Amino acid sequence: MKKFSLLFILSVLMMLNLNAQEVIPLYNGTVPGSKISSTYAEVIQKGTDGISRISKVTEPTITIFEAPADKATGTAVIICPGGGYSILAIDHEGYNVAKRFNEIGVTAIVLKYRLPSDEIMVDKTYALLQDVQQAIYLVRKNAKNYHIKSNKIGIMGFSAGGHLASTLLAHYHDVKIENKERLSLRPDFAVLVYPVISFEESVHTGTMKNLLGPEPKEELKHYFSANQNVNKKTPPTFLVHAKDDKTVPVANSILLNEALKKNGVKSELYLYEQGGHGFGLKNKTSDVDWFNLMANWMKKERF
Repeated sequence: MKKFSLLFILSVLMMLNLNAQEVIPLYNGTVPGSKISSTYAEVIQKGTDGISRISKVTEPTITIFEAPADKATGTAVIICPGGGYSILAIDHEGYNVAKRFNEIGVTAIVLKYRLPSDEIMVDKTYALLQDVQQAIYLVRKNAKNYHIKSNKIGIMGFSAGGHLASTLLAHYHDVKIENKERLSLRPDFAVLVYPVISFEESVHTGTMKNLLGPEPKEELKHYFSANQNVNKKTPPTFLVHAKDDKTVPVANSILLNEALKKNGVKSELYLYEQGGHGFGLKNKTSDVDWFNLMANWMKKERF
């Protein structure tokens, strides 16, 4: 009897774990604007640093990490991992972060978005914006199923994923997807960690070239510079960056923070003295836990 009870409990725990990590295709059927390539296939590699990286994404998905029922706050966040628009640091800046959110009662959704490629995309320019809009559309549409509140859905991004998240902040109204229900694609809040923001100042050229090509038009550089496109309706934003970041200059976060303040949008910027780029959840040069700072900010802003 005891053995049966133990097996039953283990089975329930496994089911709960599976439910917490449900993987859902971003699109129903063919991915819009896609081209078929027989040589292009998704690759997952684990580096010597222990970080798993995905490249050549052809089938975008969202992975749902539902908050435990006894902790759930009704808040959700969609996480965009970074990687310069060439790879996705899917666990370091995705799954691991999602699990940390679960600990504070927040449901986390990791977005595996497509990476810019002329080989599989008719027009790579707006494909990623399309993916992040589709992600928030699906999450908001199915809010009840995920036991979350439709007015408490945030967007989060690291590095190039921060660029994608900030692009949604600036252009959620420029709808690139099918949205028959006319659901709002506006995130309710944003968290950006060492984000790429501007394609006009302090540019991370690798991210820009991967998205727009080697010689992008000025109007596209402007469109994809969030600091130039935010307004009074832009959601409250929390930013984190290290002053000594040599990959994505700290000026990116400062530019956006200044633009938000200018428009009267609530924002908070935490700057580490050191830490470089890509530290993920833990900046080893400091005892300050940016995640806890962010969690306190979310409470203060009632998210």
